[in-house]
Amino acid sequence: MQVNNKIVIVTGAGSGIGAATAKHFAAHNAKVVVSDIKEEKAQKTANEINQNGGEATVIVANVAKFEDVEQLIEKTVAKYGKVDIMVNNAGIGPKNMARTAEYTFEDWDNVIAVNQTGVFYCMKAALQQMVKQGGGNIVNIASLAGLKASLNNLSYCASKFAVVGMTKSAALEYATKNIRINAVCPGYTESALLDKLLSVRPDMDQRLKSVIPMKRYGMADEIAEAVVWLASDSTKFITGQTITLDGGTSL
Repeated sequence: MQVNNKIVIVTGAGSGIGAATAKHFAAHNAKVVVSDIKEEKAQKTANEINQNGGEATVIVANVAKFEDVEQLIEKTVAKYGKVDIMVNNAGIGPKNMARTAEYTFEDWDNVIAVNQTGVFYCMKAALQQMVKQGGGNIVNIASLAGLKASLNNLSYCASKFAVVGMTKSAALEYATKNIRINAVCPGYTESALLDKLLSVRPDMDQRLKSVIPMKRYGMADEIAEAVVWLASDSTKFITGQTITLDGGTSL
């Protein structure tokens, strides 16, 4: 895939889909800024990339704080001169799964702050830089829960529907500026979020697999492949799209 020497920022790159995505970009000769709220996890991802002959640097950022996001872009530009690709992956789930009437204000506020407002902050700051430099590419990590209902998961579902809408709106706005914006919508994928759910409800494992036609969860590497492809020069005529990777669940 054509991302050679591209400057890439991946948020939430300390683990899961974010870490896999950062490693895939590096494997395709991109220069990767590994960003995460947890420095130790981000450094682990970056170390693995560098030890395998890639190039990665760490910039700690909390995407729910616009000042952090601004500094993330500024530091990247100071080091590399530009931002070719922005992957907005950082995301969290609620502490407690509950019906809407019992949903806590804490879970609503925290999830929306990271998953929705954080994506807005990152898009805003990245787009300002990409307009200045004459082009760029953004890939947002949404979810199957951004396309269909997700029981007892209101804030997460709302935030991911918002990511899909923001992706399409911004893609329309910047199509004439040589900036493409797309999203991927993973289904049930092996990740920290899924591990958390299954630790609380082990019985959910078979229930979830029963609604996936392929009868398995997705792998982080599989999602990462799609992200790199969407961000590459191989997809120059694709913008405003959501690519669903769910083993057929949405069928």
